[in-house]
Amino acid sequence: MSNYAKGARTERELLAIFSNKGYSVIRSAGSGVNALSPDIIAVKQGKLIAVECKAWNKSSLALDKEQYEKLQEWQNNSGFATFVGWRMNGSGWYFIRLEEFEKGQNAYNITKNKVLQINRRLEDILY
Repeated sequence: MSNYAKGARTERELLAIFSNKGYSVIRSAGSGVNALSPDIIAVKQGKLIAVECKAWNKSSLALDKEQYEKLQEWQNNSGFATFVGWRMNGSGWYFIRLEEFEKGQNAYNITKNKVLQINRRLEDILY
């Protein structure tokens, strides 16, 4: 399965989860192609959530500097709580705040161990 197909399937999965929780949800056009907006936008009774989706089976996750800065700008401009949703094989979704990433030389990084320690799941970002 191509990376694009895997990513699109993962985004549709999260879209369905939010929808089943009563949120109005959209998947951004051009998702996976540009860094202009997060992949998923979810709204419910004034609760605004944006999620950049990642399905990565590695020991760490990196966002290139441009993508991280665009997500930060999105969060600042929109007022939406903005997360990176990391779907880990066998253990489901984890949600990472942008400020939890560590700035590296060329990218912003977070380890799988740190994400598991934070343990922020979907129920933790909904109400």
